[in-house]
Amino acid sequence: MSGLRWRSAGESHGPSLVGIVEGMPAGLELDLEGVDRDLARRQLGYGRGGRMKIETDRVELLSGVKQGVTLGSPLAFLVRNKDHVIDRLPVPGDPRPGHADLAGCQKHGHRDPRAVLERASARETAVRVAAGGIARQLLERLGVEVFAHTVELRGIAVRPDALEAAGEGRHELRSKSDFLSLDPAADEAMRAAVDEAKAGGDTLGGVYEVLAWGLPPGLGGYASFDQRLTGRLAGALLSIPAHKGVEVGLGFAGSRLPGSRVHDPIELAPKGEASSAGGRRWGRFRRRTNHAGGLEGGMTNGEVLRLRAAMKPIPTLRQGLDSVDFESGETVHATWQRSDITALPAAGVVGEAMVCLVLGDAILEKFGGDSLAQLERAWESYRAELEGV
Repeated sequence: MSGLRWRSAGESHGPSLVGIVEGMPAGLELDLEGVDRDLARRQLGYGRGGRMKIETDRVELLSGVKQGVTLGSPLAFLVRNKDHVIDRLPVPGDPRPGHADLAGCQKHGHRDPRAVLERASARETAVRVAAGGIARQLLERLGVEVFAHTVELRGIAVRPDALEAAGEGRHELRSKSDFLSLDPAADEAMRAAVDEAKAGGDTLGGVYEVLAWGLPPGLGGYASFDQRLTGRLAGALLSIPAHKGVEVGLGFAGSRLPGSRVHDPIELAPKGEASSAGGRRWGRFRRRTNHAGGLEGGMTNGEVLRLRAAMKPIPTLRQGLDSVDFESGETVHATWQRSDITALPAAGVVGEAMVCLVLGDAILEKFGGDSLAQLERAWESYRAELEGV
C-alpha cells in the first residue's frame, strides 16, 4: 500500500485528540518542536475566543520513532485537552443553525446535540495540523515549501501584490500579523471589522491562500477521477469545518474570461534557470504565466501550486438565530456557547496542513520508497529524467 494516510479521533471537550499517520518512510528525523510551532500558529489570530486562552496544544508522539527518527511503522500521537469537561457540560435543548447539530441528530437518532457537536467541532483540526506538521517535514526534506496567508476578511482584501512584495520575508511578515496576512494596512481595517462584529454579537469569514513551491510536474494523474490532484486538494480543503469554496489559480475569475487570456503559454526555460521557488527548475519547460495555479489535467505542472479557500462566518452567534426547541417545538433563539468572532487565521494554518498531507500522499504514491534514502534517490532520478523530456 503506497501513499500517506491519516486518521483522527476524539471530542472537543474529551480527554484528548488522537491521530495516526501511516506511510511515512523510515529515516526521517522529526522535529516535534516544529510541529508544536504549527499548533501554536493555529491558536493565533485577532478575534479568537476563550478556548484559546485555556489550551496550549502540544503533540505527544506515542509510536513510530526511535530516538526521534521514523521507523516506517505507523506514527500515533495525541494532543491533550485541558478543557476536559465533556461529562459536565449541559445538553443544549435546540440545534444551532449552520452547525452539524440538527442533521447529525437526525442521522444518528440523537436528541442531544452535544453528541454531535463534540466531534463536529473545529477543535478536531488540531490533529490535522499535527499530522500536517509531520508531513511538512518530509516535504521540506525534498525542497518543497507550503505557505498559507490570509487574503480577505469580510470583503477587506490585502493588496494584490502582497505576496510578491513580501518576497523572502513572507514568514517574518506573517508572524507579525494578527490575521496572518502580508499586508499591515489591511490588518488595521480587519481589526476594526472584528471589533464591530463583536459589538453586534456577529461573526466574520473570509479567504486565505495556500501556495506550494518546488513541486515536480506529474503528481496526481488523469487516468481516473480519483487520481486527479485538483479534486483531492479541493476535497481536503472543503473537509475543514466551515469551508464553502475552493479556487485553483484564477478560479472563478477564469470563467469570465476568454480562453486566450486564461491558459498559460508553454516555452523552453533558459538553461540553468532557477524555478519560481528558487533552486533548480524541474525539466526544460516553463509556463509564461500561472493562471492554472500549478495544476493541469489533474496533475502538477511544475509551476507554483496556488489555491484559495473560502471560510463562512462561524455559525455560533451571540445574538442568536431562530431555532426550534426539541421537546416543545417552539421557536427559540439558538443556544450560544463560547466561540470566536473569526477563526480565519487559524483556518489558513489548517488548510496549509491539509495541503501538506495531500502532497505528501501524492509524492509517496509516485516515488514510493520504504526509507527516506530510497525516496530521495527516486526524486533525483526523476529530476534527471525530465531533463530529456
